[in-house]
Amino acid sequence: MMQGRYSALTALLLVAGCQAKEPPTQVVYRFDDHRYLELKGWDCEGELWYTDTKRGIHSQPFFQFYRIFTRKFEHPSQRYIAIPDWEVDGFMVSKDYGETWRGVGFSPGENEPNGDSRAPREDAVSFTVVNDQGFLQTKHRLYMSSRPFDDPRVLPGGPGIQYRLENGEPDEITPEFPGWPWGLIYFTKEGLEGKVIRHESNYQNLPDKVPEVKGYTGWDHMRCDMDAGRK
Repeated sequence: MMQGRYSALTALLLVAGCQAKEPPTQVVYRFDDHRYLELKGWDCEGELWYTDTKRGIHSQPFFQFYRIFTRKFEHPSQRYIAIPDWEVDGFMVSKDYGETWRGVGFSPGENEPNGDSRAPREDAVSFTVVNDQGFLQTKHRLYMSSRPFDDPRVLPGGPGIQYRLENGEPDEITPEFPGWPWGLIYFTKEGLEGKVIRHESNYQNLPDKVPEVKGYTGWDHMRCDMDAGRK
């Protein structure tokens, strides 16, 4: 009798499994005619996939719980790709056209007027990635990644960078301890003051405002249908 009950329960579970619907997949952002982002999941939350049909790239920046960035978003850059999420608490970035991804965050220090290292989500205004550099505009500050190269002086075999401390003592940045690589930290010019990294060339001559984007044919916002898969 007990065996019969287990068999019936197993059959019910199998039927329920067969009837379970696959989570919907929808395009939530288009960079251009061959690059786009897809979200797989219910209620606009789930996995995020990046596709470049010309380069044959299909990769996964976020594996679960991704929710779209709702502010203005323009991204003509192709080699350097940066994707924010709803919380705007960090980014997933690729420096190789979307082949591989890694998470990045904000530089330590007083980036915000109140001393916080990053702005709250509600202060975000726009995110722009142009010329292989990312720019997060908030109500109070402009965050950015470094210029898109590493200072050759701190690469392996380089001579290092000699500078003087505020007290006049000499010091240097060596190839063994080069600091932040390009594109992997978001900072403000205010927060950069006093940091050793400002001696590296890719952290110098930085803009005071988001560069103008011309001729962009992609979307200017992410889009998501909360009812996808239920219609």
